[in-house]
Amino acid sequence: MSLLSPSLHAEIQHHAALDARMVRAARGIKLLTMASWPAGMEVQFLADYARGTARPPAIIYPKYDFTEVRAELDAIAAEADPDHPLGEYLIDSSRSWGVAAQLVESLGSPAVTDYSIQLFGQPDVALPGQGPSTREAANHFISIADELDRELMSPAETVQISATALSLQLQRDLDDYFDSRVIDVVLDPELIAKAAAGATRIRLRSGAAFSDYDRHQLLQHEAFVHSLTALNGREQPVLPSLALSSPRSTATQEGLATFAEQITGSIDIGRMKRLSLRIDAVAMALDGADFIEVFRYFIDAGQSPEDSFASAQRVYRGVPTSGGSAFTKDTVYLRGLVGVHTFFRWALRQQKLHLCRWLFAGKMTLGDVQRFEPLFQDGVLAPPRWMPPWITRANGLAGMLAFSLFANRIRLDQMAEGDFSEIG
Repeated sequence: MSLLSPSLHAEIQHHAALDARMVRAARGIKLLTMASWPAGMEVQFLADYARGTARPPAIIYPKYDFTEVRAELDAIAAEADPDHPLGEYLIDSSRSWGVAAQLVESLGSPAVTDYSIQLFGQPDVALPGQGPSTREAANHFISIADELDRELMSPAETVQISATALSLQLQRDLDDYFDSRVIDVVLDPELIAKAAAGATRIRLRSGAAFSDYDRHQLLQHEAFVHSLTALNGREQPVLPSLALSSPRSTATQEGLATFAEQITGSIDIGRMKRLSLRIDAVAMALDGADFIEVFRYFIDAGQSPEDSFASAQRVYRGVPTSGGSAFTKDTVYLRGLVGVHTFFRWALRQQKLHLCRWLFAGKMTLGDVQRFEPLFQDGVLAPPRWMPPWITRANGLAGMLAFSLFANRIRLDQMAEGDFSEIG
């Protein structure tokens, strides 16, 4: 900071003050919490379903008014300089939080769908690089998972782990990583997802069953991405908002977390299928399917009644359960994974792998980390204090990405079975 000219220093201080205002304004917009369903609905629904009397749940949401917050967010965006990287970030972030506020104000109505699509996209959005749509990619992974024989899985992969046992294992892993108690692992009976992470707490849904794959996946996904980026964001002197789970950074965050699972071998085809089923279910809901139809879809796909309820519940957070509406957040996982994977390969080709490491300095988008490059270089933004082991091993990461870049040039549709005999 001391190396900057007085005029540049003034610009940074101006935007730092705006960022502090944005943090205060956005702190009360707890999007996922406010859109969640009351606890205990699963038991009654499953009992009714077993008797053949189930109906789509009717949720009554509290009423929220963020009029003053939205006005403050608009004022922040108006005072930010669109030609400055910090100003551009603040404008985009303030507008995103404003949409999130409107979504929360509309809970229980079909309008939530439109706000959700603005924040998270929808299943028919094309993947990066003019690829297939997100739903087409989801159906690809579902079909591959259905074709694979479960006998390929080792016995250890089918053993279930209780939430209590998993919490103890994860706590030990995290304490070893930090060499102290920095993140607490706790059980939460009201959690919709099987797990959720904040800066200093990871919650596991009480009563949920996990596998050994889940343990490694949660460590890489929840702890080493979601929690570390929040902790590192708190270290930022200029942009403390990088510690917040901003809606606009969701695709990059979930993509980076899923990429972490992939590069560490912590993801299995079953996990890819579950992510993909949710995307297909969102599309079904948008096309008119009600809660019971989507619940049955998960049942038919092989999920337990409890997991099927939780999965369907994710699709109908904040929206009517009668069909035609959906909470579209689950569409970001595959799109984010492809986007992050593509970005990492681009960074290798451009000799900018440092950008990949800086992604852990807070919760930001792929566009943010590129526009922030000079700010990191000048010391305005702090590099990440904590990073997962896989990204600190630059040679190994570069080796994997280099092979991926080359392997993508091989066209499988032009390979014949006999071609492999020439390999050896």
